[in-house]
Amino acid sequence: MSLFRKIFGNTGNTPENKDEEVSPYAPEVKLPIDEMFTHNFKKNGGKFIYCENLNEVSENFINILEENDWFESEVICHESKLFHLLDENKLDYKNAPKNPVFYFSTCENLIADEGSILFSSNQFRHFKPNDLPTNMIVLATTSQLVTSKGDGLRIIKNKYDKEYPSNITTIKYFEKAKEEDFLHYGSCHKNLYLLLFEDL
Repeated sequence: MSLFRKIFGNTGNTPENKDEEVSPYAPEVKLPIDEMFTHNFKKNGGKFIYCENLNEVSENFINILEENDWFESEVICHESKLFHLLDENKLDYKNAPKNPVFYFSTCENLIADEGSILFSSNQFRHFKPNDLPTNMIVLATTSQLVTSKGDGLRIIKNKYDKEYPSNITTIKYFEKAKEEDFLHYGSCHKNLYLLLFEDL
């Protein structure tokens, strides 16, 4: 998706007419799905890292570990396809960690209109978001972008025809709310890094 490159490679040299006012009656401009997700996810406080290939995924994973001093820490991870990244960086995930520093997983889908991430028991097992560490690293692909939660649930239903997963939940808040309001009631915030791998 070259749109991600446009977003993050933007030099800010595009001319803008600041005096031009937008009419309240003008039709709403619909953003492409990737731009919508990026905008809403960052607005929710998420940390977004775009990766064009698997080498960049590995490099950016190491950068996150360095930034937070998470090397040789305990980690919770349930997905064998991610174990190689943990093994390469001497992270302990095998012995039922007592003090995990972060949670590492994939996800079901990325919900563009909310800027949220959809998970199921395939990632969380029986745990609720509140039971998991505050720090999370999620590896997702651009093909997992969907417009709404309804689209994500439809994809889960079609993908797991007979073995429908349980514990389907979204995480939307990626920083602690300065003022608690009814919108945040019952939700937990996560310090979340999203490694988004280009697979389209």
